[in-house]
Amino acid sequence: MVIPATAGDQPTPLAADPAAIRACLTPTLAAEFDREWKLVLERVKESQDLTDLHALLNKWRHTAYLEQHEPGAYYRMLAKAEQITRTGGNPDAVPFEDMQELIRNRLGR
Repeated sequence: MVIPATAGDQPTPLAADPAAIRACLTPTLAAEFDREWKLVLERVKESQDLTDLHALLNKWRHTAYLEQHEPGAYYRMLAKAEQITRTGGNPDAVPFEDMQELIRNRLGR
């Protein structure tokens, strides 16, 4: 599936079309998408509110885009989140004060 180009020839995430999104996913991710799709459709049927469906499509269109450009990124992100949850901290995090200083420097303040 080709990601449409925009001005400046920069690729953009897919449209929120379930078939297009699914076509870009690996079989493992497609199975996860299908599982979430079914759960959300049941909720939408009951609530008659499409908010959850739009959120699901938005999540997965960005996931498909990311996976096309950085294969395995989704599972790396999940592993990192699990590590942070398990240990209570992010070993790769930069101290808040350092980030503030970096921002000030970039803004020339």
